[in-house]
Order: sequence, then structure tokens, then C-alpha cells
Amino acid sequence: MRWFRFCMHKAYFDTGYGLTSYVKYGIALFGVSSLNVKITLILGLIYGVFCYLVGRIWFAWGFKIADTEVYNRFNLFVKEMRGQLKKRNI
Repeated sequence: MRWFRFCMHKAYFDTGYGLTSYVKYGIALFGVSSLNVKITLILGLIYGVFCYLVGRIWFAWGFKIADTEVYNRFNLFVKEMRGQLKKRNI
């Protein structure tokens, strides 16, 4: 059970990171232009927490299910399987 929870927390972070990935370029640009390592690290840590929270909200509010369904609409395998299930009346 603990590995499931670990994987869920990883999924939260990965989803949030994927949705907000352009923010990392702003933090990197700030770090390179200002050469202030301390503030850049603090911004990076805040960004990490922000990624986790965005991912958690994405899952909690059902956006992940909607996102998966949108991709399934264009997946040829899923289209074919849904057609087969309709033929069988399942």
C-alpha cells in the first residue's frame, strides 16, 4: 500500500510538472540573469510544491479522467474496441 501512495504522489507531481513546465524556463532565466543562487533555489522549491498542488487538484477535480477520455476519442484502438463492444451490446 505504501508503494501505491508513493506512486500517487509521484503522479501528482509529474502531472503538475507537465502542466506547468514552461515556468521552469522563467526560473532558469531568472537564475542565469541574476546569478542569485539562493533566490533561484527558493523559487525552484516553491515551484516543486506548486507542481505537486496543481497535480493534486488535477486529479481531485476529475480533470485527469476528462483528459484521458479526450485522448481516447482519437486513439484508434479505443475506437475499434468501443465499436466491438457496441456490436455485442455490452
